[in-house]
Formats: sequence, C-alpha cells, structure tokens
Amino acid sequence: MKASIAKNVSPSSTATDFPSLQDKSAVVGVIGLGYVGLPLVHAFIRGGFRAMGFDVDQRKIDAISAGKSYIKHIPDQWIAEWTDGERFMATADMSRLSEPDVLIICVPTPLTDSRDPDLSFIESTGKLIAKALRKDQLVVLESTTYPGTTRDVLVPILEESGLKAGKDFYVAYSPEREDPGNPDFAASNIPKVVGGYDETSLRMAEALYSNAVVQTIPVSSCEVAEACKILENTYRSVNIAMVNELKLLFTRLGIDIWEVIDAAKTKPFGFQAFYPGPGLGGHCIPIDPFYLSWLARKNELSTRFIELAGEINTSMPRYVITRVAEALNAMAKPIRGSKICVLGAAYKKDVDDPRESPSFKLMELLLNAGAELSYNDPYVPTLPAMRHYDLPAMESQDLTSEFVASQDCVLIATDHSSYDYQKIVKDAQLVVDTRNATKEVLFGRDKIVKA
Repeated sequence: MKASIAKNVSPSSTATDFPSLQDKSAVVGVIGLGYVGLPLVHAFIRGGFRAMGFDVDQRKIDAISAGKSYIKHIPDQWIAEWTDGERFMATADMSRLSEPDVLIICVPTPLTDSRDPDLSFIESTGKLIAKALRKDQLVVLESTTYPGTTRDVLVPILEESGLKAGKDFYVAYSPEREDPGNPDFAASNIPKVVGGYDETSLRMAEALYSNAVVQTIPVSSCEVAEACKILENTYRSVNIAMVNELKLLFTRLGIDIWEVIDAAKTKPFGFQAFYPGPGLGGHCIPIDPFYLSWLARKNELSTRFIELAGEINTSMPRYVITRVAEALNAMAKPIRGSKICVLGAAYKKDVDDPRESPSFKLMELLLNAGAELSYNDPYVPTLPAMRHYDLPAMESQDLTSEFVASQDCVLIATDHSSYDYQKIVKDAQLVVDTRNATKEVLFGRDKIVKA
C-alpha cells in the first residue's frame, strides 16, 4: 500500500487527520525482528493492522515463512496465524521499504569496545530507508539511544533522499519497553511514550500507537522521549548497584542481603525492591547509562554517580568468581582443574535472550582460571557467539544426577523456574547461588554458598 497517511494536516492536527491509521488500512513495517521487533509486530496485528517485517538475518525470514518462532515467548501459533491470515509477511529485501506506510526501526544499539555509543545499525538502516523513502511515510525510531540521535543523526540520513522531514515525510521517537519473560507486560499493554520531530509527526505517531497499545504518552520532543528511556534504565542500574554494594558489606557481616530486602519491601511506601546478582544483563540496563555518561563527557560534564554504579555492576562477576574460589578452597580444591557447571546462559530467568548476559563473563573468568567448564540452559541449547567474549563452542549439558554429582561446583547464574533446585542441591557437591534461587531448599543447605 502506498496511500497517504496524512490528509490536509496542520500544526494543530489530530488523530482524525490520519484516516488510514484510524481505519487501520495503513501497513506497518518493522525493521529488526528480534526481541523488540517481533512482539511489536504482534501488538500491531492484534490492533488490526497488516504488517511487514524486515531483517537482514535470512534465518529469521525463513522461520517466519515456515510459521515458526525463534523467540520463546512468541509461540509458533501466532506466527502461523499471522502469515496464514495474510496479516504479516517478512522479507530481507530492503528495496521493499517503500511499501509500508509506517517504518519502525528496532535495531541494536550496542557499545564500542571503548564504551562509546555504536550507532552503526541505526545509520545503516537509515541509509537503506533513504533509498526507498517516499512522501508521507512515517519513520519511528525505537532503538534505545542518547538524546539527539533522531534529530541529529537519523533525520539528516533520511533527508539524503531529497525529501524534507516534517514536510515530505514524518519522524518520531518512541522508546521500546519490553520485559521479556513477564506475561503481565506484553507490548500492547505497556504505555508508550512518543516524541515527534514536529507537531504533525507527533500526532501521527500518537494515532499509530493508540491503536496498538493501552495508552500513549506524548512528550514535547524526540529528545525528551529519548531521555525518558535512558532515565528508566539508569534508575534501575543505580539501584541495582546499591544493593550489589550492600551485598558485599552484608556478606562480610554475615547478614543475608536477600532476607534484608524481603523485610524492607514490606514497607508500603518509600521503598522499591531491587535485587543483587552476578552482573547486569540484557540489552538495556548494562548499556544505556554509558550512553548518558558519553553524552555528558561530550558536553564537558561528568556523571560520577552513574559511572560509579557502572563500575560496581561490572565488578560483580569477579566478586562471584572470588566466592567460587573461596568455596572450593574450603573443600581443599582450586578453581584450576575443578569441574564447574554454570546454570543459565540467558540474562534473566525464563527467557531465551542471552544478550549481555553476565554468564558469559563468568564463563570467561572461569576458563581463564583453568576450570573444566560446562553449562546448562533449557532455553539456550547451544552457546551463541558473543562479540565481546572468546568462548569455545559448547552445548547445554543434561542435568542428570550423575552429571551434577560429577561437578566440583554448580554455579547458579540464572534462576530459571524449570530448575529443580532441591534435586540439584541434593546431587551436587557444592552450589554457589548468585540469585537466591535456593531459598526454598530444605535439605543440604550446608552445600550452598551465596554469592
């Protein structure tokens, strides 16, 4: 479909000025069919739109064409229903970016080795769009990034098409708010913050998302929407760093940090529970605060609080390995030569997403220390290659009683609900628990070390 979204729009335009968004005849294109893009497709199809998906990974396109999902919380049934009902099709052919009326960018925004923002995926996607961009298309960036990216980086690339933003095509920013593995928060029932390049772009984006999510929250600019996402994740990073630091202190004092948090969260006001762990994982919390600190340095300011939180959180894997070494030492064993199985490669429980998982750093440190390493994760059957870690090809090991008993240490890095922790503790010689996963274990607690 190549119909115009906007009809006689003005600076004071309302949702009724965008008839194809109101009657849902517009086609929504989603670029990047990963953990953000594919759930977003579901939200728009559920809202009554037809959608096109774009991805450079041909394996994803082939899976969708076969009616198969590659993300745990997106069932095969949904994919098959979308494609069989001709509500959705996926392609790697970027010359077709002119076909949808709306293009939503959901590509990765990692850090460079020097912890600077890596916008290469946004930039390359913008160039592909510019080659196909047509009048009246709406382009929305959802990838997490620093304030100013949409206006200063993406728009100039799109305008290489010869079209003018706010006049010939429209641009908005709406930060993704995915919580993988949490059934209470699907993409459609999470409020959506929206900021526009101009007033018309904002109203157009509002009209779009209001048909797919429970509530839209308009803000005054793309920059405010970009900063909102950074604030959300920096807030979590700083508070997690605080409890991680308290864990070090309370462990030294012989106090269980988990019990302290459980007690504190009974207060009905003024306290929100955050939990320690072996390090930060996922695409957002370990990365977003560094986008903000980079932006501060660029503007000759420092973000000491944020950078300190980052230092604490990134130091946690080494602390965990220290606890493993101490626990093994108490059994007259060194890490070198010990058989150690890491439970969990995903970054959080009950998901198949390994992005930025602290498990990879734990494995790297254990290998460097000479451990005979193995891992188990029911959702990550083969250890994926990660660009920041040099790990050998490994496959998830079955947690048979014989296998667990053969390990000198079982290190719980991800607390999947499917694990039988009582049985693991019963069979294991030693369990180092970074997630308080064994709190309900009744027997064999003398084998458990919290880390």
